Amino acid sequence: MAAAIGVRSDYTSTDLRGLARRSGDANQVRRLLAIALILDGGSRSEAAKIAGVTLQIVRDWVLRFNEGGPEGLATRKSPGRVSILNDDQRARLAEIVEAGPIPAAHGVVRWRLCDLAQWVWDEFELSVTRHTLGRELRAMGYRKLSARPRHRGQKSDDIADFKKVSSLVWRKSGGGCREERR
Repeated sequence: MAAAIGVRSDYTSTDLRGLARRSGDANQVRRLLAIALILDGGSRSEAAKIAGVTLQIVRDWVLRFNEGGPEGLATRKSPGRVSILNDDQRARLAEIVEAGPIPAAHGVVRWRLCDLAQWVWDEFELSVTRHTLGRELRAMGYRKLSARPRHRGQKSDDIADFKKVSSLVWRKSGGGCREERR
């Protein structure tokens, strides 16, 4: 059986319990109390049982505590999945979006996400879904915009003729109250 990994000794169990009392992160409190129990001479099995985790997780907590102290036991945000496109590919994508499509070369008159996904495949041989590409473009500062549709037979003069305008003077309606009508 391998020897247990030592816990750093610059903090006492009293210090850790005091930090746990002041912490607002419940998971950090649980980790600090488990480490405090180990520093008091308790076994790691007891610490795992009290914390409701396995021995391997307690071992990971000890490693995190040794590396970063009490702050190392704070709940961290997951880094998430690595982006499919690198910086050079993003720069090329931004150039092509800014320039707009060339109908003869690209076969489209405006970029849609599915067209850009096809361009990414043709250019970099990377398979990207349109949802992923939409998130990527949003992270780059682009927004999905679409023009308001206009009928091909619509005349500009007709817009002014059919536009609703509100009355300049507000007047009381002639209906009045129910009691007045009787």
